[in-house]
Amino acid sequence: MVTRRAMSTYYTKDHEYLKADGDLFYMGISDHAQNELGDVVFVELPDAGATFDQGEACGSVESVKAASSVYAPVDMEVVESNEDLADNCGLVNEGAETEGWMVKVKLTNPDQLSALMDPDAYAAHCAE
Repeated sequence: MVTRRAMSTYYTKDHEYLKADGDLFYMGISDHAQNELGDVVFVELPDAGATFDQGEACGSVESVKAASSVYAPVDMEVVESNEDLADNCGLVNEGAETEGWMVKVKLTNPDQLSALMDPDAYAAHCAE
């Protein structure tokens, strides 16, 4: 059994997040990332059942400014994709870390969480 830090949200240097919800995690791009991208016009998400290794591209986000890959923060299996984004990808801008989540995942190597940033460390990273 893995002991988790006393927090529920984890971040990568590439601006993805994982937010705990019981044994599953919501994953998407951070509020900072969506702000940098501008208005999101397209989101590509993986299907349920897809598996990804840490650092592997698992989706993409296109905005009026740029297109960007989304990377798996840890080894994971997709349980559910946010189907609401197909009709309203602007949800990423309205609430990247709430209703704009991209996928719900099951971690296949929970020990990798310890290498991710907590909210304070992520805020410092973004300020650099």
